[in-house]
Amino acid sequence: MKLNTEFTWEKAQQTLESLVFQQTGKHLSDLEIVVLRGAWDNKTYEEIAEAEGYTSNYLSKDVGNKLWSNLSLALQEKVSKKNFRAALQRKYYNQAPSNLAQYQPQLSEFSTENLTFPEGSVALESPFYIERSLVESLCYQTVIKPGSLIRIKAAKWMGKTSLVNRILEQGRVSGHKTVYLDFGSIERSILKDLDKLLRWLCVMVSRQLELTNEVNDYWDTDILGSNDNCTVYFEEYISAEITSEIVLALDNIDKLFSYEEVIEDFFGMLRSWHEKGKIDDSWAKFKLILAHSTEVYIPLDIHQSPFNAGVPILLEEFTHSQVETLASWYQLNWDKSQITKLMDLVGGHPYLVRLAMYQIKTSSLNLEQFLQGAISETGIYSNPLRRLLNILKQSPELSSVFEQVVKSDKPVELNSLQIYQLHSIGLVQHQQNFVSPRCKLYRDYFKRVF
Repeated sequence: MKLNTEFTWEKAQQTLESLVFQQTGKHLSDLEIVVLRGAWDNKTYEEIAEAEGYTSNYLSKDVGNKLWSNLSLALQEKVSKKNFRAALQRKYYNQAPSNLAQYQPQLSEFSTENLTFPEGSVALESPFYIERSLVESLCYQTVIKPGSLIRIKAAKWMGKTSLVNRILEQGRVSGHKTVYLDFGSIERSILKDLDKLLRWLCVMVSRQLELTNEVNDYWDTDILGSNDNCTVYFEEYISAEITSEIVLALDNIDKLFSYEEVIEDFFGMLRSWHEKGKIDDSWAKFKLILAHSTEVYIPLDIHQSPFNAGVPILLEEFTHSQVETLASWYQLNWDKSQITKLMDLVGGHPYLVRLAMYQIKTSSLNLEQFLQGAISETGIYSNPLRRLLNILKQSPELSSVFEQVVKSDKPVELNSLQIYQLHSIGLVQHQQNFVSPRCKLYRDYFKRVF
């Protein structure tokens, strides 16, 4: 799919006119359209000014600042000359799926060869990223605030890393330095040793900020503890060397939850950094993004934990309209009843929905054929289902409780802890104290294996 060529300037201008009028009650001025067209063609303000007979300072300061501010409100995310094109394209396709239908004949270059297996995060420019209602805009508004903290939590494969990458991109567009660290890739020997973990943190942040490794010069093991050494390194070295604001994203931090010897100190340190950012300018430049799975419970002192501070983001499943939008991108000519049939099987789970659409498209199956083989031991869902089964096997008591749920024709009443645990794994939906399997896939599979 060559989407950037299909989404033409003419379509972009029409969409912009509509969005800005809805937001401000005014139409774009001729000069604003000139600036937008120049930005669309990747021209600098100097090039636009020379061609149109204006000064570049007037176009960038007087016209540009007001224009990007209005567009940010209209698009519900922070936009600039550099990123407005991608932001507008996302808005156009994600929130107006009916618009996509009229361009289907133009997508003649689409083929199954263009599709990649849906694993890992969704690339920034990919049309297969579906925005959730207001989640992205809230994150984009928060990350540009001094000393901000964003906490993203969801079960596995719900889109946490894809969202983190888009928040980081928003930070880069806003002129911030960005650092992404995946705790899922850290060796166990480092995770279980606080001093090694904090040294690793300092080294990796330094590398991504293109600073030399000065850890040994700042680490005073005779007097200071590991948390203090790490804090001093960030305050006296990183903050002093980097004048711009810094967005630090720590992804998959649930990998630490099993190491009780480090989690309290490590997360206590992050909490203290966030609190410092409220009163200290040198710490206000650090913005934190923490992303973790909800499948593991973490017992922490409420006054030390960063998980009760900042802006909480819980990623929910896709709605019917969002699944419909995704089906359009896969060029599946489904009506609402077919969308409903798929969601009856897997709910709105982003990964499970994309797996279904990928297999249907690449294997030339129809929906009914897919549904018949979906829950087999060799079906496309075999790996995620076995993974959930392995999680349950680690807790015989929880496994027994869930067995009752899947074998009952009615919602089952459970205690609060059981509901919390099963819901965190993503296995159930609940109303008050009564739960039922989240989707037919889980009910049918676990009823068979228990």
